[in-house]
Amino acid sequence: MKKSDLVIPFKYEDRRPIILNRYLYVPDNYDAHDQFTDKITFENDNEINIEYCSGNGEWIIEKAKKNLNINFIAVEMKFLRARQIWFKMHKDNLKNLFVVQSEAFVFTKHYLEDYFAMDVFINFPDPWPKKKHAKNRLLKKEFLQEVNRVQKKDETITIITDNEDYRDEIISEFLKVEEYKAIFKKPYFVQDAKDFGSSFFLSLFQSKGKAINYIKFAKI
Repeated sequence: MKKSDLVIPFKYEDRRPIILNRYLYVPDNYDAHDQFTDKITFENDNEINIEYCSGNGEWIIEKAKKNLNINFIAVEMKFLRARQIWFKMHKDNLKNLFVVQSEAFVFTKHYLEDYFAMDVFINFPDPWPKKKHAKNRLLKKEFLQEVNRVQKKDETITIITDNEDYRDEIISEFLKVEEYKAIFKKPYFVQDAKDFGSSFFLSLFQSKGKAINYIKFAKI
């Protein structure tokens, strides 16, 4: 299987969500989500974990290989990155992985049922460092409430970031959601997490001597 084998089979004006060989495509600037009736499925009933902001898939590919008894969903907004994960998934014959190309909030709100997932991970969400762009940040109360809705009780959501400003904002947004409780004591983050896994951005920021902040909350 080649990367070029993944083709979205319609023009922009005819766009619609579609599942293609364990790849869910959700178009941008599209609002008829309720017309989509297909579902993400696996070959078993094992627990499902979700990673948002999957990038080129290094972290989730590693996790899927090491945990064949767990199903994983990689959510990535950019086509070239999502296709790269899809290609690696098929190259390594990972039946416990599914790729989603979508904006994270849209996917969570419209394509996931209540109590669908177990643990959730968000690796280096875009910090949108310029003040005028901060409104584009993913980790807002509304998104966290949707993630909480699709998680089962006592499961966790882990976020890692190198950006201190965004770290503090993420924690502030979590504290607005009564259905989550902090795993780490105040100030609600740690900078050391063993066996978390590796990724392109984790290696990059560590090589630059940046502190990596791990934030973890559990659904009540």
